[in-house]
Amino acid sequence: QVQVVESGGGLVQAGGSLRLSCTASGLTFVDYCISWFRQAPGKEREGVSLISRVGTSTDYTDSVKGRFTISRDNAKNTLYLQMSSLKLEDTAMYYCAATRGPCPSTVQALDSTQYIYWGQGTQVTVSS
Repeated sequence: QVQVVESGGGLVQAGGSLRLSCTASGLTFVDYCISWFRQAPGKEREGVSLISRVGTSTDYTDSVKGRFTISRDNAKNTLYLQMSSLKLEDTAMYYCAATRGPCPSTVQALDSTQYIYWGQGTQVTVSS
């Protein structure tokens, strides 16, 4: 059974930091391109960041560039998203997802239909 679990969300003041983690089991982690998505109330789910299978390439949506950093530790089957200088607009449910399909080079090119394993999400709430 494949299981994907996000953690690390919470309530944080604007300007603060959080580190999200995503741990997957039941799969060979290095075989997958892993991405972070988020969905705010009343908005469509959007791609936030992606990382290639061995972590050599990353990309971010424009709104988080310079503030978020994605990384992966294949030995620990874990994906991370370090979030700094958080803004109110970052409030959302954050999800990680994995695909064995092609790993896109940009977040803009993300195709959610290729992501077959999804976690349940972790809530990030940024307060003023």
